[in-house]
Parts: sequence; structure tokens; C-alpha cells
Amino acid sequence: MIRSELVQKIASENSDLRLEEVERIVDAFFDSIIEQLAAGGRVELRGFGAFSTRARESRTGRNPRTGTPVAVKAKNVPYFKPGKEMRERLND
Repeated sequence: MIRSELVQKIASENSDLRLEEVERIVDAFFDSIIEQLAAGGRVELRGFGAFSTRARESRTGRNPRTGTPVAVKAKNVPYFKPGKEMRERLND
């Protein structure tokens, strides 16, 4: 499912909301998650899962085309851990 499909699904289940309102709600939801992660925080949605970040150390990678070494800087990457309810529903 892509963002536009999510917006359409929410709009169809909530006929009292206009499509533009649903788009703003979905955008605000995702923006809030991104802002919290960028600030070094964690977002937990009970029954769904938890979003956090993990630090990756700097390393030496390789250019796949030429094979020459390339320095890869340290960075934070997003991480998602599914909740218990999600795992159970996926494995029924």
C-alpha cells in the first residue's frame, strides 16, 4: 500500500472528512514520527510496533562497479520493531 492508497482508504471509511483533510492528517502523522526520530526519540504504537533509530559506524565500503574502496560516514538509520499483535496476526 502506498500513501495515496492509505489516504483513499481512510477517506472512504470516514465520509464526514474531505480528501484534503485526510491528506493533511496522514501528512501530520508521518511528519510527527519523522520529527521524533530526528530528535533521537522513539515512537511506539501499541499493537503495531515501535520506530527508533540505530547508529551505524563509519566503515570502508567498495564501489560495486570499480571495486575501489570508498569511505562511508557514520549515520543513524531508521529501525522498526513489530509489536506482538502484528506478529501474531501475520503468523495466524
